[in-house]
Amino acid sequence: MYDMILKNARIPQGDNTVLTNILVKDEKIAGFTDCVDGIEAKNVIDAGGHLTLPGCIDSHTHFMYQGFPHRENFLTGTAAAAGGITTIIDMPCCSVPSARSVDELKLKIDVCQPQALVDFAMWGGVTGEDVREGWLHNVQEQADYGVVAFKVYMTPSVPTYPRVTDPEMYEAFRAVAKTGLPIGIHAENFAMCDYYVKEFQKEGRMDGPAWAEARMELAEKVAIELGISFAEASGARLHIVHMSTGIGAKLVGEAKKRGLNVTSESCPHYLTLNYQESMTIHGANAKIAPPLRTKRDNEEQWEGIRNGSIDFIATDHAPYELESEKIKEGLNIWTAFPGIPGVETMVPVIVSEGYNKGRISLSKLVDILSTNAAKHYGLYPKKGALHIGSDADFTIIDLDKRWVIEPKKQASMCGYTPLEGMELQGRVEKTIVRGHLVYKDVDESTLASLTDEELKTIVHEYPEGVRERYPEIFKNFPNLYSAEYERSYRKEHPEVIDKHVRGIRGIQVKPGFGRFVKRQSIQVLPRTITY
Repeated sequence: MYDMILKNARIPQGDNTVLTNILVKDEKIAGFTDCVDGIEAKNVIDAGGHLTLPGCIDSHTHFMYQGFPHRENFLTGTAAAAGGITTIIDMPCCSVPSARSVDELKLKIDVCQPQALVDFAMWGGVTGEDVREGWLHNVQEQADYGVVAFKVYMTPSVPTYPRVTDPEMYEAFRAVAKTGLPIGIHAENFAMCDYYVKEFQKEGRMDGPAWAEARMELAEKVAIELGISFAEASGARLHIVHMSTGIGAKLVGEAKKRGLNVTSESCPHYLTLNYQESMTIHGANAKIAPPLRTKRDNEEQWEGIRNGSIDFIATDHAPYELESEKIKEGLNIWTAFPGIPGVETMVPVIVSEGYNKGRISLSKLVDILSTNAAKHYGLYPKKGALHIGSDADFTIIDLDKRWVIEPKKQASMCGYTPLEGMELQGRVEKTIVRGHLVYKDVDESTLASLTDEELKTIVHEYPEGVRERYPEIFKNFPNLYSAEYERSYRKEHPEVIDKHVRGIRGIQVKPGFGRFVKRQSIQVLPRTITY
């Protein structure tokens, strides 16, 4: 007796596909068979002959919980199952406190897990403050606990996550190198960005494109070059997160050719949008850091994906509250918060604009949406694989279905995206996590039936016993609230959050289904450049 049979799944084999039936037992793949006659299972799900990928992974999210629940929480964030995501890896910076020690990490997991709809892993944290205060012992302790990588910011992030100076970044590289894990850098030169933003402000520039022109391509280029130099000197595994430029891809490719362990990720918006059009149309709703670039960068990044200098896709999902942080009266292109959603649209955009338009092969699609991130972050083959013994995570895609991105219909609470109006071919039909149907493309949802009491317990209160388990943290950060949350619209209107949660379509499990996944091992992607 199997727990589940996934019938009529068209799975990738290289650049071809094969139609098969997948057997699931104890939440893992137990086998593949051409015929299911006589095979018993508690549940049968029909993939309908659609393309069935190993569960897709978004390895760069900012769900802003705890601390910024007006922007997103783990429930609305992990409703990214609607976009085919089966595992997310959340960043350490956008919470109160930021997760830079094992206790802070455990607190975050304890608070987030009761909301989670899909599985999740965690980045570890290291900042300039950790270097200055002699707290670098926290790096190895977080690695031992199971984080997948470490994040540093060359530019300011949130007050609880200070940026690094150049020597502080080098010290962070040295500390992380000892763990064998990657160190991801937000690659923008702070002094250049700060100087030119102020110059543009003096000139009176208030148009949307000014943001991108002030934080110029050169600021990312020199930051990547510095990171590569530090990686070479320290032996650290450098990862360039949310790389926005074509020259960045070329620099990473050259570093790989020299034998350095340097990797990079891009995001769907850096492959499909350009700053001149998007920031003119959407203004602050297209404001991100690094900013959108040019059409030439779009094409050079697709080439970077094809040749291997860009290793996989992530989103940098970082939504803000429209009412208080994007379009509030008095805000402008310089003072509005920089960040956009993306976790729900990542898979459809790459399928539509990459695979369906012939820019990338099927095998490359699997690599950049699933396998490479799983390997890079030590989750493979538990995640990112269609192997016997792997978690039964599947992203099922109707390659022919056409649809239009509408932000008001998305699971994210933010209600905006610069991808608004984009017409796509390819839509997620079903999302399965550990053999359980988490999402299907229907209106009915388990979230619609959540009671007021359930929403209060799951969304608006911390889990029972959390305050008692972490008294020192709550002493230093009462209620774990940020200053931004205190002056937010949703703090005074929690009913808006409840209405939004109940309106998320297609979810088939209850909050708390998702599990924390520790790193399985230390794995390194091959340094392969294809000409």
